[in-house]
Amino acid sequence: MTERSSWAQWARSSAASGYALIATPALYALLLLAAPLATVIYLSFMTDGPGVREVIHTFTTENYVLTWTDEIYRSIMSRSLFVSFMVTLTTVVLAFPVAYFVSFYVTPSKKSLWLFLITIPFWTSYLVRVFLWKVILGYNGVINSGLLSLGIIDQPITWINVNIGAIVVTLAHAYAPFAILPIFVSLEKIDRSLLEAGRDLGESAFMTFLRVTLPLAMPGVVGAVLIVFIPTVGDYVTPDIIGGGKLPLIANVIQKQMLAIDNMPLGSAVAVSAMLIVGTAAGLFVLANARYLRVKK
Repeated sequence: MTERSSWAQWARSSAASGYALIATPALYALLLLAAPLATVIYLSFMTDGPGVREVIHTFTTENYVLTWTDEIYRSIMSRSLFVSFMVTLTTVVLAFPVAYFVSFYVTPSKKSLWLFLITIPFWTSYLVRVFLWKVILGYNGVINSGLLSLGIIDQPITWINVNIGAIVVTLAHAYAPFAILPIFVSLEKIDRSLLEAGRDLGESAFMTFLRVTLPLAMPGVVGAVLIVFIPTVGDYVTPDIIGGGKLPLIANVIQKQMLAIDNMPLGSAVAVSAMLIVGTAAGLFVLANARYLRVKK
C-alpha cells in the first residue's frame, strides 16, 4: 500500500511531468538519430562482401587504417575542413553586420519584416539555389555574359565557375540565414543600458562594441559557427554541382563509397572519422571561446 501511494505521489510530481514531456522527443531521437549512428559505427568495423550490399560480419579495423593512412582521404578531408572554415568565416563575418543593423538600427515595428525578408531564401529548394549559382558563375553565365557585353573581357572567365571559391560562395549564401538569426537573438538580449554605461565611462563606440557588445553576443556567434561549420562538411550536393565533381569533399567520398562503389564498411569508417574530426574541431572552438570569455567550465 505504501509503495502504491509513493508511486502515485511520484506520478503527480513535477519530475514525472517533466519525464513525460521529454519521453516522446527522447524516443524520436533514439530511433532516428542514435540507432542509425550505432548502425554506421557497427558497419565501420565490418568487412565488405563480394555481393551487392553484402557485408561480412567479421570484425576488422582495416577500414579505419585505410581512412587515416591513405593520402587521398587525408587530402580530401583537409580540403573539406578548409572549405567549411572559409564558408563559416565568410558567413559569420557578413552575417554579424546584418544582425547588428536589424537589432540596433531597425525600429521594433519593422524588425519582423526584416526577419521575414532574411528567411526568404528558405522559400526555394536548396537545389534550386545551387543551380542558380551555377547559372550565375557558369561559363556562359550572368557574370561572364555581363562582362562580355560591357567589353571588359574578350572571352569567358573559367576560374570563377569550377573552383573552391565558387563552392564557398554558394554555401555561404545558402547558410547565411542560419548565421544571421542566432546572432540577432543574442544581440536582442543585450541590455542597452550596459552600452550607455560604457559610453558614460568615456569609452568610444568602437571600444564599447569590443568590450561589451561582442562578448555578450558571442553565444550567438558560437551558435552560428556551429550551425554553419558542421553541416557544410557533410554537404555533397554543392561540390558535385558547382565543382562539377572535380573538387570532391569528404561527403562526396562517403556518398560514392555507400552507393556507387557499394563499400558500406569503408564508407561508414570515413563517415565516423569525419564526424570525430568535425566534433573535435567544434569542441576546440567552443573551449577557445569559453577561455576568451573567461567562463569557468
